[in-house]
Amino acid sequence: MIFIGIGTNLGDKRKNIEQARRLMTENQIRIVNSSSIDETEPVDFTDQPRFLNQIVAVETLLGPDELFEVLQSVEKEMKRVKLIKKGPRIIDLDLLLYNDIVHKSDKLSIPHPGIRNRDFILKHLIELDSNLTCPETGRKYLEIYYVKHK
Repeated sequence: MIFIGIGTNLGDKRKNIEQARRLMTENQIRIVNSSSIDETEPVDFTDQPRFLNQIVAVETLLGPDELFEVLQSVEKEMKRVKLIKKGPRIIDLDLLLYNDIVHKSDKLSIPHPGIRNRDFILKHLIELDSNLTCPETGRKYLEIYYVKHK
């Protein structure tokens, strides 16, 4: 299964998530399951509004690099502007996992390097599939989450 993180902290955040989901489905991406939507504190650059975050499980015939390009085109269509690294954004689409592929390039790392460091990502992945494992380590994300919270 392929998992995409959706985040937003500008404008009508719920509407932004809905629009991103719609644009993904118009671009060869079929959403098969969705996590809850949670409000979270910003990470790294903290002087900005709180985020709404969701993860969607998807199916597509696009390869990882093609999918990444589509996600970037959706961000561009939604007028995402990158003024400050990790700063406020109308939409942020992260390719978190692509089946059990481990992929590293200049543009893309799968699994996404932020998964283990962001509780809301771990929580949403576990919500969607409690048996999901990290393709790099073979450890269940459920175990990683609970070890962090001992």
